[in-house]
Amino acid sequence: MDLRLLRAFVTVARLRNFGAAAEELSTSQPALTKQIQVLERRVGSVLFSRGRHGARLTPAGELLLPDALELLDRAEAFDRRAALVAAGSEGSLAIGFGLSGIDLAPRAVALFRSRWPGVAVSLDDMSSAVQCERLLAGSLQIGFVRLPIPAGLEHLRLRRDRLALAVADGVDVPRDVGAWLDGRPLVRLIPARGPGLTAQIQGLYGELGCHPGVLQDAADLQTVLALVAAGAGPAVVPLSAERIAPPELRLVPLSGRAATWWIGAAWATRTPLTERFVKAAAEVARS
Repeated sequence: MDLRLLRAFVTVARLRNFGAAAEELSTSQPALTKQIQVLERRVGSVLFSRGRHGARLTPAGELLLPDALELLDRAEAFDRRAALVAAGSEGSLAIGFGLSGIDLAPRAVALFRSRWPGVAVSLDDMSSAVQCERLLAGSLQIGFVRLPIPAGLEHLRLRRDRLALAVADGVDVPRDVGAWLDGRPLVRLIPARGPGLTAQIQGLYGELGCHPGVLQDAADLQTVLALVAAGAGPAVVPLSAERIAPPELRLVPLSGRAATWWIGAAWATRTPLTERFVKAAAEVARS
């Protein structure tokens, strides 16, 4: 249905005069008459009776007017909603984060939601490699990933993370960390759960010339930290984990070229929503 014809119908019905309706619609009276005639042919009914007292709705016109009003209201609501979506005030975002973004991503989501409550945001934990795959496939809009990233993605550096030794409170760590770690059994995150972190840790072990053993594997970082806090043994984790670490443990930053890396927000398609979210993430990273 042509919305222009419906507007003509509704305007004539409200004003009960073709001349006044034509003036309000910024058209000529003959053009408006043709529009009503086209609509009458489409619906198969005469909509107005015209006389000395102007234009009055016929019984068919009375029955069809509420439907025309509803269709116009829905069209206007669609236009308003589309404008909000285009402006980034409404819509949805799928966000991913890895181990190094475990504190940064939720805080960025909270800040973004406080400013744009009309946007639905999902937040899922996955490795940087999986995030990049989903960003390129279009099923993810923003990822908190370990840099560098594959071609085809844009990114913004947010902060540098560092490896740290997590030990139970009261455990002394000597200066020669490499010698202290060599052969020592450690709590470890399952490599498949954090392949990037595992590669980073192995690179540092090579730099320090040590070969720690494996005391126990854990499926998530929170479990790793809980085991360390309980006294099971030390672990090498991202320093950013200190925000979620139990008070019963402490994190000792580790030195070395392989001990640090950049975390960034990555995206494949730039939209008003992604730009606003990245801005919120940058603010959180600076705080």
